[in-house]
Amino acid sequence: MLLNTDREYMQLALDLAATALGNTNPNPVVGAVLVKNGVIVGTGLHRKAGEPHAEVHAFNMAGEHAEGATLYVTLEPCSHYGKTPPCANLVVKSKVARVVVATRDPNPAVAGRGIRLIEEAGIQVDVGILEEEALKLNERFIHNMLTSRPFVISKFAMTLDGKIATSNGHSKWITGEDARAHVHEIRHKVDAILVGIGTVLADNPQLTTRLQEGNGKNPIRIILDSQLRIPIEANVVDTINAKTLIVTSKGNENTEKVTMLENKGVSFIFVQKKENGLDLEEMLDELYKLGITDILVEGGGEVNASFLRKGLINKFLVYMAPKVLGGKQSKTPFLGEDVQSMDDAMELEFESYQQLGQDLFVVAYPKKR
Repeated sequence: MLLNTDREYMQLALDLAATALGNTNPNPVVGAVLVKNGVIVGTGLHRKAGEPHAEVHAFNMAGEHAEGATLYVTLEPCSHYGKTPPCANLVVKSKVARVVVATRDPNPAVAGRGIRLIEEAGIQVDVGILEEEALKLNERFIHNMLTSRPFVISKFAMTLDGKIATSNGHSKWITGEDARAHVHEIRHKVDAILVGIGTVLADNPQLTTRLQEGNGKNPIRIILDSQLRIPIEANVVDTINAKTLIVTSKGNENTEKVTMLENKGVSFIFVQKKENGLDLEEMLDELYKLGITDILVEGGGEVNASFLRKGLINKFLVYMAPKVLGGKQSKTPFLGEDVQSMDDAMELEFESYQQLGQDLFVVAYPKKR
């Protein structure tokens, strides 16, 4: 029997988990709330990979009050030994009366075993409270588990008529300060930022995180550069404050330029070059092996189009400015080959929108077929 307050307590657990977004990679974000006789006796969240899980913090706070309580947890308690002991064993040992789980863990190492272990101990388990919200919160982790690839986010700013730059490439600034500050909050939460060499040559960006309250976490900078055109003096070659990884064509391994860049701290991935550019699927496989779980694609129209063509974009973040640029040669977010029918368009689902100062921020996903 579900209580009227189950959703409220689970929402609190989800809110706790969300505060750690970007800090727990490659692990999921998880929140936990312990309730006894209508009183919250313990709360916890997984703050960082390798540190105690959310349930541990909640039980430590509750102490002896955990016995007979109800545990609300946003993700199935783990049943395997990793960097920390399995939480399912801790739940059983705590003698809680009931466990409410938002969603099962997609990790094959768990896959329902945590829930079974708890049920076999005679503890009631209810699954599926605010499941959709829990799945969305851990979309990056779930994608990682199901595909063994990073979660790819396409981020771009455009005018109302869909332009990202003038015909000569000028793009500073399309959006206002509020939207630009918001971008840095997103950079703070991802493992890597990706651009093409064209962006590096045109803008010489730093691709770092600059939060209003501090510097923030600098993601790894990934540069697509099949012909190694990157200048030795480019800002992204300075690896003191942020790591840089260049993805280039196989065959460039033993070149003098690679040696020079490696001496400056730059890393490389060498992939096959295909007709339309570098093999992005091979690149994603290699990046995930390096521990990169999500990527913010901030490239220009050609880079965006290369990901779009392959169906590799998992999420769209769009900043729309109240400006109209016009022009036949102005740059658009997605270039590449033209299609001849609206039937060939990628269909999206708008999830949310909000105003950021003068601009509009839209979150969208590829439509599920």
